[in-house]
Amino acid sequence: MIFLRNESFRSYIRLYPITAIILAINLIVFISDTMIFDRQLTIRGMFYQEPITDLYGMNEPWRYVTSIVLHAGWDHLLFNCFSTLVFAPPLERLLGHFRYLVFYLIAGIVGNALTAFVHAGSEYASVGASGAIYGIFGAYLFLAVFRKFALDEATRQTIYTTLIIGLIYSVLMPNINIWAHIGGSIAGFAMMGGWVLGRKNRGNQNETSL
Repeated sequence: MIFLRNESFRSYIRLYPITAIILAINLIVFISDTMIFDRQLTIRGMFYQEPITDLYGMNEPWRYVTSIVLHAGWDHLLFNCFSTLVFAPPLERLLGHFRYLVFYLIAGIVGNALTAFVHAGSEYASVGASGAIYGIFGAYLFLAVFRKFALDEATRQTIYTTLIIGLIYSVLMPNINIWAHIGGSIAGFAMMGGWVLGRKNRGNQNETSL
């Protein structure tokens, strides 16, 4: 089961520095935003589109990235941080630190891009790392479906269960940006497929490890 976290605090930071940095940024930004800046960071950094002059949120394109580290409340923050804490480390180990960072950002950006496309013509705003996190889930889904030998049965069942629960949660709960979840998942699935195919074509695939 690759999602069991047994590392000490120091080992976690040493082994998964990008994940640790992402978690730290999420916490620092949220605490600063709520306790110091009176939510001005959210106002200036959330993903935002409106129907007349900013149809796809491209007038301020940095919001596609800055919104990924912003959260609407403590419950939102803690849920996303817990998901990152548990599920991200194996992917960082698999892809490598820099490639994982690029993967995480692209998944979050694609989640916002699909949101912009679906909500084009209306006013819409959102924050959160969910698109990036669902990108991680999408990557694992690719492995669970097409590279079964790389994952044990408990890990595969955890992936399927998490995605099913996440889908139900996204549909039933109010104020959830389901399109960011879907966009991130598609991006993660596709990027993992591309990465696996690239390794196979280069003849460097290691079929005995994740």
